Amino acid sequence: IIVKRDSQKGMIIGKQGQNLKNIGKSARQNLKRFFGVPIHLELWVKVKSNWQDSDEYLSIQGL
Repeated sequence: IIVKRDSQKGMIIGKQGQNLKNIGKSARQNLKRFFGVPIHLELWVKVKSNWQDSDEYLSIQGL
């Protein structure tokens, strides 16, 4: 998960990592339904200022 500011990182992670845990749980459930097999995810929250303005970064991410 890429965020623009460090303050956003805390919001995504949540208190004691609860928000990030819920994001991962929901994503795993959806992917399991889609693929029909259990999925292992590793989630990171990274800060990259102005990432949405970088054509190079967006193309690397497939966006």
